[in-house]
Amino acid sequence: EWGGAVLMAVEHAPEGKKGFYGSLPQTGVGAGLVLASLAMGLVAKLPEADMLSWGWRLPFIASVVLLGVGWLIRLKVPESPDFERIKKENTAVKMPLLKVLREHPRETLTIIGARTAENAWFYMSVTFALAYAANQLHIPRADVLNAITAGAALSLFTMPFCGHLSDKVGQRRLYFAGLLLLCAFVYPFFAMLETREPTLVWWAMVLAVGVIFPILYAPESLLFARQFPAQIRYSGISVSVQLAGVLGGGFAPMIATKLLESGGGSPHYVIVYLIGMGVVALFCTALMKRDPKRVV
Repeated sequence: EWGGAVLMAVEHAPEGKKGFYGSLPQTGVGAGLVLASLAMGLVAKLPEADMLSWGWRLPFIASVVLLGVGWLIRLKVPESPDFERIKKENTAVKMPLLKVLREHPRETLTIIGARTAENAWFYMSVTFALAYAANQLHIPRADVLNAITAGAALSLFTMPFCGHLSDKVGQRRLYFAGLLLLCAFVYPFFAMLETREPTLVWWAMVLAVGVIFPILYAPESLLFARQFPAQIRYSGISVSVQLAGVLGGGFAPMIATKLLESGGGSPHYVIVYLIGMGVVALFCTALMKRDPKRVV
């Protein structure tokens, strides 16, 4: 659903504000983290035996409400102007995914390479770092979870701000800057965690989730959509982003766990791994279409 959601936002948006509108669906990640934290905080108040046997299921059952809201939105929102134009011109592609893979391999691969670093950073911050801080550094799990929740809450404001900023400076430029910040912050991030100082641990997580992540995630909607023509845009960005999610978010925490073991508990191999992914992403971003002179 991500591809359809961001294209609805971008293609309905007025000129000059497409980056901002494209960042609004991205804000759902922070909102989801906050809701998840609140939901699990509530069920955690149950007796431990009840929480482990049936209580943990309650947040998943409650999520049916969100599915219903999404379904109603899909029913009510009209098709985008770009799609309506394609229908009128009778230029729709019958097998768009096949056309993407055959005729646009460069665009597909550059998006995968660029997005893998962002997705890996997110899951390393909210999944791997939580396990690392709690199990390896013996920092109270609740403290790290609270910091992640604070970062997610901050992203509700920084995500749309970064979308607005991308309309001013360009989505490709902002994404490139975000990757540079990611590479620069990886070592300080783990160094701050290793101090075990509550304030520094809190700031490490908040900056990772509430600042670095939005700078990368907010401009993706328009940046990636711009790489494909309208006829295949939905399929192009969807397959590229989801494959990047598998490679980044799917494998990165497992790879990092193995690298941590190989490093004898030290995260230096993990740091090199993340910086390496950032460098690959910088190269892929440099190959993408440039921001137009008038940023839209």
